[in-house]
Amino acid sequence: MRLPTLRRARSAEPGKVIGTARLDRRTKRLVSRLRPGDIAVIDHVDLDRVAADSLVAVGVAAVLNAKPSVSGRYPNLGPEVLIKAGIPLLDDLGEGVFQQIREGDTVRIDGNTVLVDDEPVGHGSRQDAETVAKAMADAREGLSVQLEAFAANTMEYLKQERELLLDGVGVPDVDTPIRGRHCLIVVRGYDYKADLDVLRPYIREFKPVLIGVDGGADALVEAGYTPDLIIGDMDSVTDDVLRCGAEVIVHAYPDGRAPGLARVNGLGVTAQTFPAAATSEDLAMLLADGKGASLLVAVGTHATLVEFLDKGRGGMASTFLTRLKVGGKLVDAKGVSRLYRQSISGSSLLLLVLSALAAMASAVAVSTVGKAYLGVASEWWDNLVFQLEQLF
Repeated sequence: MRLPTLRRARSAEPGKVIGTARLDRRTKRLVSRLRPGDIAVIDHVDLDRVAADSLVAVGVAAVLNAKPSVSGRYPNLGPEVLIKAGIPLLDDLGEGVFQQIREGDTVRIDGNTVLVDDEPVGHGSRQDAETVAKAMADAREGLSVQLEAFAANTMEYLKQERELLLDGVGVPDVDTPIRGRHCLIVVRGYDYKADLDVLRPYIREFKPVLIGVDGGADALVEAGYTPDLIIGDMDSVTDDVLRCGAEVIVHAYPDGRAPGLARVNGLGVTAQTFPAAATSEDLAMLLADGKGASLLVAVGTHATLVEFLDKGRGGMASTFLTRLKVGGKLVDAKGVSRLYRQSISGSSLLLLVLSALAAMASAVAVSTVGKAYLGVASEWWDNLVFQLEQLF
């Protein structure tokens, strides 16, 4: 169903794309409404890889961005993902695109121009592998400035949240038993689906506490599990998953404001808040560590400097410090699917079954009880053959 839809959307002349427009200023919120062949209209400066991966997974026909997808502040990874997937990217269309295009409009992209009902509604910069590579090279030249800003943010966060980091002050009490257990923390980040799939034997054997960070809770449900805890600002987890029976903790601002709490309470779900300047994935790690977890296994979280910068948020400084705090018990599952894949060929499985049957037959043949059973079976067979001969 998906591939034919994409072909229809891209079957126009070279450089032209036609599809149904879906709009939202929050890319991760838009993804839940997109269908294969749609044209995504976003407002996302410095498009990150996680957002781009989600657009590719849906199968959009093209992406229209009101903002520059690479502003030059740092080398973000999203545009490369879209271009490699063959998805046209039209950049820097301006704020007017959200007034000129309505949800459900049939949109045509002709070169650098966006048209609705054959009327031009915007002009942007059409990105390709060459333009993205040049923008990324320019962004890398200014990387030292971003490193300085990252270091400054790290020190500022340490001043604000030193009691939380050092002593666990402010970590809410939870009913889910955690002390002495493993905790699996799932974020909808890089390679989370493949890594979750490879971790199935581990989950089955150790039965860790399952913690979903925002959309990571949906990822757990999609994989066939029920999360024990859901932590986040509740902007990307679905209503059904919030009602699954998991304990819910809403990430609040340091001053106590928690915009996501109203949504959760509106669903009839009881929740408590966790005020902090950290990211939601950091709060999940700090909570599990503070409640005595023996091991933290992270799926889809951010682990490298490139990933910290790719998110483009000052709050990512908290991730660096959080990993220093819990590093002794943290195992990052990132990329485990690329390192190890379970693969048993059909011929190997057949050989294993035949070997087991041969071993059983040999054991029966040499044992006293086996010989007795063979005698009974032989006599039964002779009687069956004799009766068939009498019938015919």
